[in-house]
Amino acid sequence: MTGAGWPADLCAVVLAAGEGTRLRPLTERVPKALCPVGNVPLLDRALERVAGLGLRSPARVAVNACYLADQVVAHVGDRAHLSVEPGDPLGTAGGVANLRDWIDGRPVLVGNADAYLADPATAPGPDVAALLDGWDRDSVRLLGQPAADPDAPGTFAGHCFTGFSLLPWRLVRDLPVVFSDLVRAVWRPAEAAGALDVVPYPGTFYDTGTPADYLAANLHAAAGGALVDGSATVTGSCVESVVGAHARVDGDVRRSVIWPGATVRDGERLRNVIRFGDDGTVRV
Repeated sequence: MTGAGWPADLCAVVLAAGEGTRLRPLTERVPKALCPVGNVPLLDRALERVAGLGLRSPARVAVNACYLADQVVAHVGDRAHLSVEPGDPLGTAGGVANLRDWIDGRPVLVGNADAYLADPATAPGPDVAALLDGWDRDSVRLLGQPAADPDAPGTFAGHCFTGFSLLPWRLVRDLPVVFSDLVRAVWRPAEAAGALDVVPYPGTFYDTGTPADYLAANLHAAAGGALVDGSATVTGSCVESVVGAHARVDGDVRRSVIWPGATVRDGERLRNVIRFGDDGTVRV
């Protein structure tokens, strides 16, 4: 896919290094980027989105990893260039800086692996294409949605950030490889200089960082029904829920997420929870 005014040398970085502490205990053994939403790992959703923009292969797409990095590396395989950060995660700006030699003069589309985006009218990739249309290669662009309180801290031009930003090389070039975030290192300085634009996203967005938002994203993916993997076994009741691969549901499940391989026993009634393992339960 190409569009008018798109930079031909554009590359993409998908940020997948974070631990996801607010999602514990779900993320004690699985990195946040690999948590499934609608039975698809969040990282795969992000890679599908950039692929929908024509960005594929390790020459055009990079993924960073740190927490439980071996799982991320194995999952990505040869689909993207991999940047494994030693020690603690470098943050969103530090993670991009650590990829400076790979980015090598190109403008970069940066996406958060934990951003759930869905536009029923447009496929992944084309749904964020407005971020690229007519870009001047000099300003910073953010994908956003109008905030309930336009003046709330953390907003940009009255919008909440929805997971993707577009950065010119001139700002990436000088980022230090230290723990830092894009908000303070790039976005706010660009905003102060009048060089930051917010492009509205018309679909649904959840950052999936909390159990409540993670559950909400899954229920959105289920579209009001029961989304059950073909390898799962359901002998009980399953309403408005997501059931993962090789899970077993013998009880009564409503508005819940049953992780791959998890079990809901006969007689159990789960409401608004995430079930993992044999009896692990996160209540929302």
